[in-house]
Amino acid sequence: MSLLGDDTGAVIQDSYGTFYWLIAIGSAAGWHLRGTRVLCELADEVTYLGVPPVDWTEPSHKGNTHWRVPIGPGRYLTDARLLREALAAADHAEHGPRVEGRQLCVRCQLPTDEAILVGAEGGSIGGAVYACARHAPECRRHDPLVLLEALRRGPGV
Repeated sequence: MSLLGDDTGAVIQDSYGTFYWLIAIGSAAGWHLRGTRVLCELADEVTYLGVPPVDWTEPSHKGNTHWRVPIGPGRYLTDARLLREALAAADHAEHGPRVEGRQLCVRCQLPTDEAILVGAEGGSIGGAVYACARHAPECRRHDPLVLLEALRRGPGV
């Protein structure tokens, strides 16, 4: 949120710590950011988002879902272009360069479109090792120079 500063619109935070920015319908179509989910209407999927009362601006005994950035005049929707830029910058700072294409997660062995470079197979001479966004925090990060070399070589064999 700090990357957006005063340009952010209203933001809901749920009891799990997840943030929900309100943006114009359809303005996030085609977004592919690691750790970011766009809630939209799909033919086979329904998502419900609890919207707290306007005066719930702090977590309380009534529930932890609250307005992290209160809704009000002049603060409704966030500009989707600015939000995407801020989320992409935060993603890059947290997880490094974005990897193109699907990769297998080293932990769960499932393919992910949100691959995060976490290591080099075989130490400094092997290929890149990836994790999904869920498992990346569990992985020990390697020396950045080793990771860059592994990224240059591509996925491990």
